[in-house]
Amino acid sequence: MQIKPGLIMLKYKKVTLTRIAALVFLVAFAASCKKDGSTPVTYDSSKKVVISDVKYGSDTSEKMDVYLPAGRSITATKILVMVHGGSWNEGDKTDFNAAVDTLQVLLPDYAIFNINYRLSANGHNLFPAALNDVGLAIQYINSQAERYAVDTQKLVLGGASAGAHLALLQAYSKPGGNLKAAIDLFGPVDLTWLYNNHPVPQLARPVLINFLGVSLEQDAQLYAQASPVTYISAATPPTIIFHGTADDVVPIEESIMLQAKLQSFNVPNSLITYAGEGHGWFDSNLTETYIKIAAFLKLYVE
Repeated sequence: MQIKPGLIMLKYKKVTLTRIAALVFLVAFAASCKKDGSTPVTYDSSKKVVISDVKYGSDTSEKMDVYLPAGRSITATKILVMVHGGSWNEGDKTDFNAAVDTLQVLLPDYAIFNINYRLSANGHNLFPAALNDVGLAIQYINSQAERYAVDTQKLVLGGASAGAHLALLQAYSKPGGNLKAAIDLFGPVDLTWLYNNHPVPQLARPVLINFLGVSLEQDAQLYAQASPVTYISAATPPTIIFHGTADDVVPIEESIMLQAKLQSFNVPNSLITYAGEGHGWFDSNLTETYIKIAAFLKLYVE
C-alpha cells in the first residue's frame, strides 16, 4: 500500500473532519506495514506463486525468491532452501534460476526458497555473518508457514560450492527433527585441510582469510568451527554429495573425506562423481544431478 497524502489533500480541498480522520488512519496504517513497504498478502494455495526479493532481514542482501507450488498445504508441502556459491564474496541467488525451474518439475511437492546472504569483503561480513543469514532465512520461512502453506517439519538445505558449505554447516551444526536432508554440490567441508592442502594455496588461502578474517596460523580453532565435518554425528541428516574429479577449486578430496566421516557415523549418504568434470558441469551430467537429487529426497524426506 502506498498513500500519498499530499496528492489526496490537493484533490480534496474541502473535506469533513470524518474524512480527515480517515485519511490520517490510512497514512498511519501505511506506516505500520512490513519493512518492504507492502501489506501482508494471503496467497491462494491452489495456485503456483513466485515472489521475488522477499526480505527476511534488515540488510539489503537478506532477500530470497520464493517459489510456491500449486495445491500446497501446511501438512504436505516440503521446503527446499537453496544457497548460491561464489567463494563467500560474490554470486547471487539468480545463479540458481535454471536449477529452480528444473527442480520445480522434479519436486512438485516442494516450496523452494532461493536465498541471498551477506558477502564477505574487505573485513566486512566475516564468518559467521553468512551462516547467521541462512539461519535467519529459515526462521523467516518458519514464521510464514501458514501464509505460504508449507510444512516446516520437512526441511531440506542445499547449495553449491561456498553455498554448499553454508548449507551443510547449518544442517550439521544445528540439527533438528525438521531437517530431513542436505544437498552438497562440490562444497568445501574441511577448511583446515583446504588451507593446508589446496593445490594452489596462493589462490585458496586469500579466499579463506577473506571469509574468516584470519589465517589458519592465527586461529586454527575458528577454521575447525567453520568446517561442517567438525559437527558430523549420528544425528546428521542424510546427505547427497556431487563432485567433479578434475575440480581445481574445491578438490574432490573434500567430498571423499565428507563421505568417510558420514559413513563412520552410519549417516545415510551418496557420493556421485563425474570423471573429468571441474567445479560444476552442464548438459547430461547436470540433468542427471537433478534427477539424483529428486530421487534422494523422495527416499529420505517423507
